Amino acid sequence: MREILSSPSARRRFLARLGAGAGLAGAATFGAFPAAAQVAAGADWHPARHAEDDWLDVPALHRFVFDTTTPDGVDLALRFANNYFVASQNAYGLQGSDLAVLIILRHKATSFGYTDAMWLKYGAHFSAQSGFIDPKTNQPPAVNVYATGSDSRMGAMAKRGVHFAVCQFATRAIILNFIKASGSDADKIQNELAANLIPNARPVPAGIVTVNRAQERGYSFAHAI
Repeated sequence: MREILSSPSARRRFLARLGAGAGLAGAATFGAFPAAAQVAAGADWHPARHAEDDWLDVPALHRFVFDTTTPDGVDLALRFANNYFVASQNAYGLQGSDLAVLIILRHKATSFGYTDAMWLKYGAHFSAQSGFIDPKTNQPPAVNVYATGSDSRMGAMAKRGVHFAVCQFATRAIILNFIKASGSDADKIQNELAANLIPNARPVPAGIVTVNRAQERGYSFAHAI
């Protein structure tokens, strides 16, 4: 070996082979280690469960959450939810009680979680915050266009068992604008709004938190925009 390696060309070939082998060994070692570490680290992880979110555990065969952040998103979520019910019944023979469906109203969609009475009283503020103008009048709406009347789209979804989560983080921001304009009491307005939610709706601390908690409890997710 000493004689063979005494040749410069032989030494270069030997070192090249040695380097290639070390590189492969290193790649194998370092390529496998992170994957093994990730599996070990994540194998026992599961989300914490909080009693505040237990209302999400609706007994059903399937769970679906629609996240809305704009007025157009509310419109689309109502359409998609209707399609989900119809297709599930026609193609799978499922009933409304087999499907747990949640529509989250947050950010600029929040105001649509409140009744006509609140839109009549605070419609100008709701319109300013959401950027929504009644297409029929080109004025701030005096009703919740998705929930008004006995045949409202939101009412129809509520009858099918759909639940609505109304973001209180965004609601508080809307209320602050009320206060600037009128000097009213924030807590009084918040209590008034909480007493005037659309059917099958509940206030949640923050819609974005409910987006997370619903998925952790097995809800498939769709963002309607």
